[in-house]
Parts: sequence; C-alpha cells; structure tokens
Amino acid sequence: MTTAAQILGLCLVIFGFCATTSNGHYLDQFYCGPDNCYELLGVSRESTKQEIAKSYRQLARKYHPDLHHGVEQKQTAEESFKKIATAYEVLKDEESRNDYNYMLDNPQAYYAHFYRYYRRKAKIDVRLVIVVTISIISCIQYVTRWQRYDTAIKYFMSLPKYRNKALEMINQSGTNGVTGSNGKHGRSKLSKAEQKKEHDEQIRKVIENNMDIQGAYAKPEIRDILWIQLFLLPYTIGRYICWAGRWVWKFNVLKQPYGREEQLYLIRKYMRLTAVQFDSIESDTVEQFLRQQLWIKSNFDRWKVEQENEKKKQMADNPRYKAYRRYMKNHGPGRLTFEE
Repeated sequence: MTTAAQILGLCLVIFGFCATTSNGHYLDQFYCGPDNCYELLGVSRESTKQEIAKSYRQLARKYHPDLHHGVEQKQTAEESFKKIATAYEVLKDEESRNDYNYMLDNPQAYYAHFYRYYRRKAKIDVRLVIVVTISIISCIQYVTRWQRYDTAIKYFMSLPKYRNKALEMINQSGTNGVTGSNGKHGRSKLSKAEQKKEHDEQIRKVIENNMDIQGAYAKPEIRDILWIQLFLLPYTIGRYICWAGRWVWKFNVLKQPYGREEQLYLIRKYMRLTAVQFDSIESDTVEQFLRQQLWIKSNFDRWKVEQENEKKKQMADNPRYKAYRRYMKNHGPGRLTFEE
C-alpha cells in the first residue's frame, strides 16, 4: 500500500511541476491565461451577469475583425476578440466563474485547479475518477506484492541451507534433474546455461511448495488488494462487531480463560504490532512469548523492562556507543570541533 501511494504522489508532483514550468506559470494553462478575465471585460468581481454581458457586447462590436481594415489592424482586433470571448465564456457561467474566483483566491492550490478545470471541460464524473484511482492502486499493490514475494524466494534460493535442503528433496523424489520424458538423454542435449536454468526452476518450485513465508513478503492473494477489501468491507465490519461482542461476553462477563488465538492477539496488541508484522516473527520466538505468558499485562510490562535493560546493556558494551558517550561528555551536543 505504501509503494502505491508513493507512485501516485510522484505522478502528481511531476504533473504539477510540468504545469508550473510550461509557458512560465501554471496559470497560463487555464481560463484567460496570464490575463485577468475581469480586466479583459472591464468589469469587477462584484459585477452582475447582466453587466458582464453588456460589457462583452460592447467590446465584441469594438474588436470584431470584420469592422477593421488592414492586415495588422485586423489581426490585432482578432486577437483581442478571442481574449474577450474567452473571458466571457469563463464569467458567464456561474460554476466556471466560481472556479475562476477560487483560483484567484488560492493560486497555490495547484491540484484543485487541475481537477476543477478539467472536470468541467471533459465532464468527468467523480465516481469514474474514484473507480480508476482505486483500480490503479489495486494493480500497483498486487504487482508490488508479487515482486516482494519473488525477492524473498530468490533470497532463500541463494542461501546454502535452503538450497541444499531443496536439492535433497529433489534427489529423494527421484527426479534428479530429469524433466518429463526427455530423460538423461534429453537433458544431455541441453547447454550448460539451459541445464542451470532448469535446475534453478526445480529448486524454486520446491522452495515455493515447502516454504511458509509470512509477513510483508508472503505470497500475495487476490483478497489482499484494495478493490476486494472494499468489496468485503461490510462483511469485515460485521465480523469485527461479532468478534468484539463475543470477546466481551466470553472473557469480560463469563470470565473464561483465553485461548491460544486470544493470547496471541493480546501479545500483539501490547507490542503495538500489525498482524503482518507479528506474523513475520519467528515461530520459536512466538512460542517463547506464550511460555512467558506475555498476554498478562503485568508479565508483559516486566518483560518489556527487561528487554529495554538488555538493550541498554548491549549498547553500553558497544565500542562505538562508548566513543559516542565520551564525545558527548567532553564536547556536548552543541559544539562543532575539528579534533580527531
């Protein structure tokens, strides 16, 4: 989810930068460009629609190209006529005029101007924008999760411990690198590069089938993407309400003992970890948490103090940390020195 947000944010920044640098300023892209629509028509922001229409008709008669003679005069009049016509198109419509006034009052709100302007020009439905945005985020999210999973599999393939175990399982299965009906004779016809590729594919297949990867690098599922989560949101909310009600009734009212699932939930809650972060902890460590009964608040508080003291002790024994403490003692945090 984080990666998708970063990509969308980067796209918005690039789009905004292009708009601000094109023709010197982003305002050149909208409405009357660098000119003020009110000034072009000779009216003020307090003018009524009738006053704006009257001023436009007067200026239109004055600058109409057919009323001027000569190439230069006709060209100048035509440019002026186009400007006042554009200004009138902006100010005659109440919605367009409100958007223009908003831009004048909030010139720094770049993305709001993009949305307001092109929403009217292209008649874009807000619902369509939301659908497209969610679809893009879902696609990026799914692809990113597959990339993370692929990175984890390649990492385990590079470790001798898991690679040798996979080779042992391949030998025990009797395939021994033989693919399909080719047999040893078919495999002998392959080049060394092809043999290595086939060998790595077998190792990868064994690791994928036997490795239980948890946490952020787990194998992605279709239900994890944003679209499916939104679709299942009513069910998720209902399930949470039932779970919360069951918890209150079973453990607060009836005072029943916690089961393993509830114990792990309380430990994760006290540690302030997400489900993904907690699932990435080694199973042996989780079992140790259970043996220490960390779902009991007093036990967890005592364990937390012990962990903090252990961390301080390790830092105190660290040579770099000792040097840092000596420096802070001798020089203080606010002194800049060139001493070695």
